[in-house]
Amino acid sequence: MDQPRTARTYLLVLLFIGLRGFGNLLLAFGTKHLPAVLGVHPAAYLQAMLDPAVAAGIAMLIFALFTRMALLSIADLSFVLPVTAVGYVLAAVLGKVFLHEEVTATHWLAAFLIFAGVAVVGSTPQNTTKEARAE
Repeated sequence: MDQPRTARTYLLVLLFIGLRGFGNLLLAFGTKHLPAVLGVHPAAYLQAMLDPAVAAGIAMLIFALFTRMALLSIADLSFVLPVTAVGYVLAAVLGKVFLHEEVTATHWLAAFLIFAGVAVVGSTPQNTTKEARAE
């Protein structure tokens, strides 16, 4: 893969991970501060979307979806999904730091294993969908 495409791929990976991580953080923060528990009634969800944190979280997750679509247009699914899984590590860190959630040793071990797997996948040569079709 050429250098500009590699740089673009990793830039999109970082953007996706950040958008998804912070989008989920804002969504969790906003919904934890709602006066009522969300149930099966659609009106409660519509009302929850008016909360600024929830609305910002939804917007970030929508942009994360667009970023993932752009990423999948230039890199293989077998590369994208494992590499973007490092977002689960970010989610554990964000939950611990900003939401003061209890993250157990088992959760940290799982996060480390995900990170190790991402390091292995990220260090391997990647194909691109368009290049694979040309061969």
